[in-house]
Amino acid sequence: MKEDKVLNENNIAKESLEAQRIFSPERNAYDTYSLRPKFLSEYIGQDNIKERLKLAISASKMRGEQLDHILLAGPPGLGKTTLAVVIANELNANIHITSGPVLEKQGDLAAILTNLERGDVLFIDEIHRMNRSVEEILYSAMEDFQIDIMIGKGPAARSIRVDLQPFTLIGATTRSGLLTSPLRNRFGMIFEMSFYAEEELGLIITRAAQVMGVTIEPEAALLIARRSRGTPRIAIRLLKRVRDLSTVKGSQIIDTGTVNEVMNLLGIDEYGLDEMDRKLLKVIIEVYKGGPVGLKALAASLGITEDTIAEVYEPFLVQSGFLARTARGRMVTEKTYKYFGINTLGGLFGDY
Repeated sequence: MKEDKVLNENNIAKESLEAQRIFSPERNAYDTYSLRPKFLSEYIGQDNIKERLKLAISASKMRGEQLDHILLAGPPGLGKTTLAVVIANELNANIHITSGPVLEKQGDLAAILTNLERGDVLFIDEIHRMNRSVEEILYSAMEDFQIDIMIGKGPAARSIRVDLQPFTLIGATTRSGLLTSPLRNRFGMIFEMSFYAEEELGLIITRAAQVMGVTIEPEAALLIARRSRGTPRIAIRLLKRVRDLSTVKGSQIIDTGTVNEVMNLLGIDEYGLDEMDRKLLKVIIEVYKGGPVGLKALAASLGITEDTIAEVYEPFLVQSGFLARTARGRMVTEKTYKYFGINTLGGLFGDY
């Protein structure tokens, strides 16, 4: 009787833990950070970038020199922050993480730079959104490892030069075209990160499932990969939602049936398009007769910001061939008309 009571209490504790994994807002072993690879050998995808980084890191170690500053560019969710952490681990260095919008004053950046130790890595996310006056401090810091600090105010103000410890700056941006030339030219290596292939995303999903402690069928992993818009962050997010349903159903293995059920609930089709993607394409067809339409007008029609369209929705739609960017604006393609079942022969909207 006593053993049954203990066993029952253990089952209750186990059920409570399972519920906590899904509903707890606290960071735990199943959060995204624990899923990130730690070294280049574990990093999946971006093979060309990895090879160039391996060469640069090995050479800098052999010469005992500081690794050149690196700029990582590409749409959100492709692993820029993860790659920055991986680089720091490969260098066996500490990494300090901040973002462009946070650095409002020159003193904010100066405080970070002066606290860096020799060989440290400084990662600045969304570096294109950094204040221009703050950005100017980086010029001498990146080239000469020195910064000028103003002391005092008015006629008594004077500038003193402070030496910094050698460091590596890694900047990440989703809008590389907004970077100023003086800043861009000071990066020794510039990498344009691309969308991931389905097979690569399948490997990422399988590895993440193992870390989460769940089993996923290879076909189910590829099914999630096809709907992940070529983006690891979305792949992991979808995997978590599929895991939620699998947990609730009491299933030990994630199969294609579970994946399809979750995708239907989320409104994500086989092309990876969700409700907002379809709405965006329909607005261009119905309101603007297929385009071209300017970004500002499109944002007003959808009720979302221009940056959200340009950084979140547009890159995948262009990459997958549903949307084209022209000098006059955005236009839908023949693939989009076929997707919605619209016959463009004998008039654009004849059979719509």
